[in-house]
Amino acid sequence: MRYGRHIDIARQATCSHLVQAGEGNSIVTGHDLNNTDASLFEALVYALVQRMSINLGDTALHPQRTTIMHSNAIVPVHRPMMMFSFICTLLLATVVWTGNPDRAAASADAFDSPLSPASQSDPISVVDLVEEVNPAVVTVYNLTILEDAFGQEQFVPQGTGTGFVIDEEGYIVTNWHVVFGGSEFAVAMFDGTFVDAELIGTDPRDDLAVVKIDPEDVLEVVTLGDSDDLQPGEPVVAIGSPLGTFTNTVTAGVVSGLNRDDFGALFSNCQNYSNLIQHDAAINPGNSGGPLFNLEGEVIGVNTLGLPESMDGIPLQGLFFSVPSNLVEVVAQQMIEDGRVSVPYLGIQQIFIDPAMAAANDLDIPGGIYVEGVVADTPADDSGLQEGDIILQIDGRQISLDQGLPAILLDYQPGDTVELTFLRLEGTGAVEMTVELTFGNLPDEVLEACPVGG
Repeated sequence: MRYGRHIDIARQATCSHLVQAGEGNSIVTGHDLNNTDASLFEALVYALVQRMSINLGDTALHPQRTTIMHSNAIVPVHRPMMMFSFICTLLLATVVWTGNPDRAAASADAFDSPLSPASQSDPISVVDLVEEVNPAVVTVYNLTILEDAFGQEQFVPQGTGTGFVIDEEGYIVTNWHVVFGGSEFAVAMFDGTFVDAELIGTDPRDDLAVVKIDPEDVLEVVTLGDSDDLQPGEPVVAIGSPLGTFTNTVTAGVVSGLNRDDFGALFSNCQNYSNLIQHDAAINPGNSGGPLFNLEGEVIGVNTLGLPESMDGIPLQGLFFSVPSNLVEVVAQQMIEDGRVSVPYLGIQQIFIDPAMAAANDLDIPGGIYVEGVVADTPADDSGLQEGDIILQIDGRQISLDQGLPAILLDYQPGDTVELTFLRLEGTGAVEMTVELTFGNLPDEVLEACPVGG
């Protein structure tokens, strides 16, 4: 295109005098700017130079006048006009550049912040989240029957916790230690009403349980999210009933860590607490069994454990743990269908070989399970494992503090066949061996014998 003598910027008369330079009579309107290419910017620069030349005594257009015009006399008079012209030109350049949708999009992409929210789903505010999910969060009462002084039976709470409704049928997820030892159960709904609840199933291994209320009493349900998508630093919200009194208390924090296994009952079938989510949204006694939400309003964990102090008695802060939702989804369905959790079973008494034990016994191994005994007629017995063997791997996965046996077994079901790698001590040495083993299902009596606390 030809550089126009007259350029109308969206009919802004204040700058129209700026670019009355060049040749030709073509006119570019505000509408045309959306389709103008980068050459227009060059035209603007050209116009600016021309105008500046005119303001400085037309020295560029009329060289013969330079001998009689003095810059020190001109600058004080024309510098404001120069600045005004320069600003107007920059404004015009901005309009030209951003007026083109393609360029505007390219600029937005180029300066996209790495802290911008993910485009696939925008998080909701905590206030909106709580308003949406609160009616699905309930207080669970573990009741026992006692006789009063007159010989009358009455229900007395022996423990309280939190739960959340997962479907319209009235199924509620909570912690196993909340319902442990109870004979009757009740639920306080968000609206303050109390309803009866029935114990459906228990999972001492993962400290989970399911109770059920009448579908007609359901106020709201929540959905389970994908805990595998969690990242450290991601915001989370906990809702629960601390002390059983402060119902539907809301706390917030972030995901502090993932796949936490460092607990005393790690290698037990009872409350082994494997692959937990660590976070710092405050929970207290009574919060147990309550939901941990992401900012999409999905349950991504079940609040289960807090560490108020270390084993040495040192006070701790902000160490709270939740069972990941992907595990909750699997075992909750098992409890609804079978009344219990399905747990792969070897049939051994075991001791974990930590670094101290390995050093004391001069064992050059990174970890493993010492077989203290083999139960007769179990998968371990059938495979040929013996007392004194040291199990090192399952299907090539090393047993260690970072990945305990219970954490590995979470990926298997009763009936699965695996390859066990172990050491057999012979004389003063040890021989590495492998066997195939088909898991059984952990017997009911083992689960029923689980005490609270491991």
